[in-house]
Amino acid sequence: MQVGNYIANNWILVLAGLLLCACAKPYVQPEGETKAIPSLYKTYALMDDGYRLPLKRWIPKGDCLVQVLALHGLNDYRNAFKTTGEFLAANGVMVVAYDQRGFGDSEGFGLWHGSERMISDLHLMVTLMNAKHPGCPLYVLGESMGGAVTLAALDTIAPDIAGVILVAPAVWSRDSMPLYQRFALWLAVHTMPGKQLTGEGLDIKPSDNIEMLRALGRDPQVIKATRVDVLYGISNLMDQAAAVSPGQAGDTLLLYGMHDEIIPKKSTCHLLTNISDLMPVDLKVILYENGYHMLTRDLQAEKVLRDIAEWLLEKTHRPPRVQDETSDSLRHFCADA
Repeated sequence: MQVGNYIANNWILVLAGLLLCACAKPYVQPEGETKAIPSLYKTYALMDDGYRLPLKRWIPKGDCLVQVLALHGLNDYRNAFKTTGEFLAANGVMVVAYDQRGFGDSEGFGLWHGSERMISDLHLMVTLMNAKHPGCPLYVLGESMGGAVTLAALDTIAPDIAGVILVAPAVWSRDSMPLYQRFALWLAVHTMPGKQLTGEGLDIKPSDNIEMLRALGRDPQVIKATRVDVLYGISNLMDQAAAVSPGQAGDTLLLYGMHDEIIPKKSTCHLLTNISDLMPVDLKVILYENGYHMLTRDLQAEKVLRDIAEWLLEKTHRPPRVQDETSDSLRHFCADA
């Protein structure tokens, strides 16, 4: 997710592209051309343009007490929530995770399908899940890029959900990027938008769970090399997400690892300042001293999943209330951001 570094560390390729291309444009995969009635099936969701979003469900025993719609991060897919789904289902929470367009088993694998289309898909998924389980509170859990999609969609989904869970949301906007990274990204997307970058040499540690990272490296559904125009697209999405107040969602749980090397703490702290005092905000922020970017799959993932389960189930046993559980440790953490 260190978009600028992806490009800046490949500056030779960028300069070579200048010699080969006069002016190129970032590619955005077009929507489907088949009009359809949005529908929810066992293994996929059908969108209004005929596009199918592969999905996975984790269903607890008994009646639906609370449900979670989970959105994965960049280059990942629905299987990112396997342990999350299993843990939450064992605690009475239903979880549904789907492959966002261009990821996992979806069509147009590895291509950028546009922020607005991803936002529209989330809105349709919220509508479908509410119709499937009326009266069962629905929360959206967004991890990294999924958190950015969630934030960017709040204008449309907020009235239809009980709240959001943001796990290391991707809110690293251009405003907080160094000038050379912004320039390198702009230059690359206008010279070699289809160039695939691996991020090798960035020396970034996304998690302390090495076995999990090795398994992702063997998984063919996890994208290993990212197109420049996809990085440009996610940058646009992060700009949009960073400008949104999470307070629009009402109930908000934000989780962040103090060793996160993907999303800078400055960006996360800036997001918290966007929460308007004019809105009733039920906000809880949890910092994990030993946490990395992939909190739900780090070595201390069970603690993180337990915190999520407890927060969700607590919501089902008491009415909403106005609070701000930003701790002194968080304020200290953000003091020099």
